[in-house]
Amino acid sequence: MKKAVIEYGGLQYLVAEGDVITVNYVGEGKKKIECTPVMLVDGKSSVIDSAELKDVKVTASVENELFKGDKVVALRYKAKKRVNTKRGHRQSLSKLKIATIK
Repeated sequence: MKKAVIEYGGLQYLVAEGDVITVNYVGEGKKKIECTPVMLVDGKSSVIDSAELKDVKVTASVENELFKGDKVVALRYKAKKRVNTKRGHRQSLSKLKIATIK
């Protein structure tokens, strides 16, 4: 089974055909995304040479364009100083389904 390491949005993901991955928000109107892999693993051998990988393409379709991730809460507290701050953040995410690795 072929697996590839792709880089999208500054992060790297290990993917195989049919996998569904969660990435940072891809933007409006995008239906298909094409990436060049950083590394290709095919059973016993692996390829990391960029000259050999320039012809290989990983295509993915956008399943869920926009949804929110879990809430992350940041607290700042100092004892006996009346300092306490609470901030929250929810990241915008997208789901990609890996279609082919060619």
